[in-house]
Amino acid sequence: MKTKVKKAILFFGIILVSVMFSGCKNNDPSVLKIFVRSSSNELVNGAQVVIVGDINSNPATLAFVDTLATNASGFVEFNMDTYFTMAGEGNTTGYFDVIVKNGLKTGTEYVRCRSHITTVQTVYLMN
Repeated sequence: MKTKVKKAILFFGIILVSVMFSGCKNNDPSVLKIFVRSSSNELVNGAQVVIVGDINSNPATLAFVDTLATNASGFVEFNMDTYFTMAGEGNTTGYFDVIVKNGLKTGTEYVRCRSHITTVQTVYLMN
């Protein structure tokens, strides 16, 4: 009788530990949010924002390019989950050049993006 009780306790203990470990995975999205501002600090609607993976960074970032236009609130949100899925679980950081263009004005920045984190950067357009 005691062995059945010990086996039942062991079985439930294993289930409890496996549920605890499976619940520890980070499922937060990886987002790169870029605000675009004019030289007078106003948010810019309709600016083209391009991110380019810096393959010469350390650690190396995979070749990656994506383009979006800013919304009425002056920002874009890049879903970086696709990049981090391609990069693999061991690669949790990516470095990107950000290039913004609106008419004849341009702006650039360099940003580090982390897996399961929302990274926010502001780019100013120069006259």
